[in-house]
Amino acid sequence: MPTARDIMTADVTCVREQDDLRAAAKRMAELGVGALPICGDDNRLKGMLTDRDIVVKVLAQGKDPANVTAGELAQGEAVTIGADDDAAEILRTMGQHQVRRLPVIDGHELVGIVAVADVARSLPERPVGDLIEAISERS
Repeated sequence: MPTARDIMTADVTCVREQDDLRAAAKRMAELGVGALPICGDDNRLKGMLTDRDIVVKVLAQGKDPANVTAGELAQGEAVTIGADDDAAEILRTMGQHQVRRLPVIDGHELVGIVAVADVARSLPERPVGDLIEAISERS
């Protein structure tokens, strides 16, 4: 069974905790992505920032994205996967936490991101279908 390292996207760009959300949104647009990891000055993962976070938690509440930092939206500990964890663990973690992207950690270093699309390309259809169903269930 493939590991996170086998199927991850390795070229990962972080948004810094102190970066404002306008800059973060521009970076997302340039990269064509809907989420970026939030990294601290210590280069450790602090959370994930999604385009949805910016819309729902900032714009919809009338806040100016130029005056809100990525670090302000980093909530608790980020859900991650180890670089050597297998695809079954990726599926379990995504389903349990209802997330579509997992930062991949090797020790304390961010080495990649595994998205649902990466899993879909690497595994048979049924486990991926089960994952999509688990992620889509909202309590």
